[in-house]
Amino acid sequence: MKILLYCLNYAPELTGIGKYTGEQAEWLAARGHQVRVITAPPYYPAWKIDRAYRGLRYRREMRHAVDVMRAPLWVPERPSGVKRLLHLASFAVTSLGWLARQVAWRPDVVFTVEPPLFCSPATLLFARLTGAKAWLHIQDYEVDAAFKLGLLKGGLPQRMASTFERFIMRRYDHVSSISHTMVALARQKGVDATRVSMLPNWVDLAALARRGDADFRARLGIPANAVVALYSGTIGTKQGIEILADAARHLCSRDDLHFIICGAGAGVPALRTQCEGLARVHFLPLQSAEDFPALLDCADIHLMPQRADAADLVLPSKLTNMLASGKPVVATAAPDTELGKLVIQFGSLVEPGNSVAMADAIAALADDPPRRQALGSAGKAWAAAHLDRDAVLAEFERTLLRLRAPRGVADQAAADLAGK
Repeated sequence: MKILLYCLNYAPELTGIGKYTGEQAEWLAARGHQVRVITAPPYYPAWKIDRAYRGLRYRREMRHAVDVMRAPLWVPERPSGVKRLLHLASFAVTSLGWLARQVAWRPDVVFTVEPPLFCSPATLLFARLTGAKAWLHIQDYEVDAAFKLGLLKGGLPQRMASTFERFIMRRYDHVSSISHTMVALARQKGVDATRVSMLPNWVDLAALARRGDADFRARLGIPANAVVALYSGTIGTKQGIEILADAARHLCSRDDLHFIICGAGAGVPALRTQCEGLARVHFLPLQSAEDFPALLDCADIHLMPQRADAADLVLPSKLTNMLASGKPVVATAAPDTELGKLVIQFGSLVEPGNSVAMADAIAALADDPPRRQALGSAGKAWAAAHLDRDAVLAEFERTLLRLRAPRGVADQAAADLAGK
């Protein structure tokens, strides 16, 4: 098949949506499909364009048999509600030239990743002009999240944005999202149940098994017998990240407990300030793909702060690797959310914003190695059964074939590919 992937974030970004779109495109290319990608230069989660891609210019490159076309965009140093809108709109405008040049290529499917929703009207028009099938994949419900998180305000703007979102979503040939709750929300927004599927974020179990030589405990001076609580990922607005500093301060009298905060994002300076004076809180930048398995392996407990008002509008992609690492998770989420229902099986769940409860949950796991082992093993088994990269993407490939081809042809093609 000819597949056009239209997304804001892409490899070599190490975290968030870019990690998954990169792996997705390269996996499809390795299966023999022709894959082109329209995207922006890498900038996330630091909100700063990578040095190798600086300059407002268009760029085309081949990455692991994928034809990648990059369009310039405006990246604010301090993203706020209005600035985020302008940021997303800038990409939607600058990427139109690349999209127009694909008309002659005539892809079978154009796969658009939300955010940004701004790209959706052009995608639909492109699909109608070329005869391609249009697929919308929702990583974040950006409209709902923006208003619930307070990034945007106002009753009338929210109603207008929601109306636009529903209008657009109903016109796609297929819509997918990363969790059962987010798929159900798509149906609530008017997408026919026959055109909706779940495409979860996955984990590369083989890559995690290649631990590498990095020794983060030795690098940071952490004793081998200490308990390490790790947060790794974006440090931004959706995480409620300040709770980590408060929980660490509650536990600062414990010599046997260390915190590692590994990541990048707009919230890093403030979090460093909040952790001043805490000797057993260590900061690291985002790690390379080669060293990431060793980082996960050095932890005894994973930490996942999440704001209550972001519940079920996003599902943190970092959860997949946390579970697959075989270590328990302490998360802030309500028990009736999808995140809460998952974490309660493989760790401890605490009320969002309650730093005392989070500190207590960390201390309880730190003092109970057998429980940590049992919860971690259960999480790893669940990830292997439900989130294996090859299994998830093979199902995605089958859905692509069914979407594009007549039923009989699609079934035969899927059967042929399954036999490879």
